[in-house]
Amino acid sequence: MLKKYILTEKAFKLSEKLNQYIFLVSLRSTKQSIRKTITDIYNVSVKRVNIIKYKGKLKSKNTKNGIVKGKKSSFKKAIVSLQEGEKINFYENS
Repeated sequence: MLKKYILTEKAFKLSEKLNQYIFLVSLRSTKQSIRKTITDIYNVSVKRVNIIKYKGKLKSKNTKNGIVKGKKSSFKKAIVSLQEGEKINFYENS
């Protein structure tokens, strides 16, 4: 379900101010399955899960053999809001 935690400047600000964490998840994941997975792995109470779907874009590049066309993969992000006082520590040795 969870592929990885996304650590960008915006994600860091969300985790500090609003207690929200961003994860890259599989395309078949649902809000309920993400909530259950986060609760099981990190032992925290999830308040809300928001999902963002990104459709893969068509790309092309010029080579000496002509134009090569391709497509970037689609992906899905989940923004997980935790209850007050809960926190996920990704840098803790487990």
